[in-house]
Amino acid sequence: MENPVQFVHWLRSVAPYIHAFRGKTFVVAFPGELVTAGALPVLAQDLSLLHALGIKIVIVHGSRPQVAEQLALRNVEGSFHNGIRITDTAALECSKEAAGELRLDIEAAFSQGLPNTPMAHAAIRIISGNFITAKPIGIVDGVDFQLTGTTRKVDYDTMHRIMDGGSLVLLGPLGFSPTGEAFNLTMEDVAVSAAAALRADKLIFITETPMMADQDGDEIRELSFMQAEHELKAGYLPADVAFYLEHAVKASRGGVPRIHIVPYQMDGSALLELFTHDGVGTMVSSENLESLREATVEDVGGIIKLIEPLEADGTLVKRGRELIEREINYFSVIEHDGVIFGCAALYPFPFEKMAEMACLTVNPEVQSQGDGERILKHMEKRARRAGFHSLFVLTTRTAHWFLKRGFVSASVDDLPKNRQKMYNWQRKSLVLVKQL
Repeated sequence: MENPVQFVHWLRSVAPYIHAFRGKTFVVAFPGELVTAGALPVLAQDLSLLHALGIKIVIVHGSRPQVAEQLALRNVEGSFHNGIRITDTAALECSKEAAGELRLDIEAAFSQGLPNTPMAHAAIRIISGNFITAKPIGIVDGVDFQLTGTTRKVDYDTMHRIMDGGSLVLLGPLGFSPTGEAFNLTMEDVAVSAAAALRADKLIFITETPMMADQDGDEIRELSFMQAEHELKAGYLPADVAFYLEHAVKASRGGVPRIHIVPYQMDGSALLELFTHDGVGTMVSSENLESLREATVEDVGGIIKLIEPLEADGTLVKRGRELIEREINYFSVIEHDGVIFGCAALYPFPFEKMAEMACLTVNPEVQSQGDGERILKHMEKRARRAGFHSLFVLTTRTAHWFLKRGFVSASVDDLPKNRQKMYNWQRKSLVLVKQL
């Protein structure tokens, strides 16, 4: 192993996600273009890893390029309206053939088991079936969609039993009516309907589209569903990107807490999206995922995990768990999707109208993203609300960072009397003060 220390650090950094995701249900949907691009074997390996971590997986596949190929072999031209295929009898037969071939390809991909590969000893079982009841779209805008349908009902009870038994569920873009008719569906519609019916924790679209960007060309990493609706109304998104975002909003309104739109061009994009702070795609959420707030006793474990490495190397003074529990009301934390990424404490000295900010810590993985500055501003506001006139810090390693943010050098004599008595002359911390 080239860098065991880096490996251990990485494994520890993903541990909170592993704990959070175990037992959760993820619906993972991808278009037929992913299969055409040859990305199916790698995706199967990544989803197998998620399954091994105790995540329940439902897979939904599309088939648009495969259907187009089958139509071309029959010299039949496909027709669309508003991005949705108009399915006549010939197109439905092509859809059936494409879905059958793709199902076999997907089952084969999850049957990999060669030694020294990510799928070794996986022994994953995939079960598909008539889990989707469909109905025809009918005539829209004067256009008869014929055998194109939309999801009417999802057999979520059976699917839950399959996942509880340790197998993956596979859904294709076909549904069936109670009278036995087959209808061609969009992958996005099936995925949204399944995620909502299953009360899935995440819906993940692995897409052929590039990273979503705003009108200025800046990447869009995270949106509330209301922000997503605003972006759609602005009308600048490419049609295929907007189509995914429309379904993300629909899923959010249907009760799915997190919807991810992740380009498949990057190797391991699904894992990077799920196990890194900012991910590599766009996430639509039912609420604001990041919160900066005063800490509660439930945050003690997260704070300890965050500050332990800095206590070990001497950057921070060691604090026992009992001390943090007693002083938890002094702490504030910044969390993202339930994981604490930063903290600080504010200790009051009411007589001098001063407060000490201590234990300012940000996870090294996200230190360049401004979390430290957000915490500092939060603590300044908290100090002002409490009626303090100045904020001071004692630091041995990060004086430059504070000086750039309005603190000025001071001496031990400038500290409150009680804090002077507790000053550790062995550490020789620098004293920095900021007027509020």
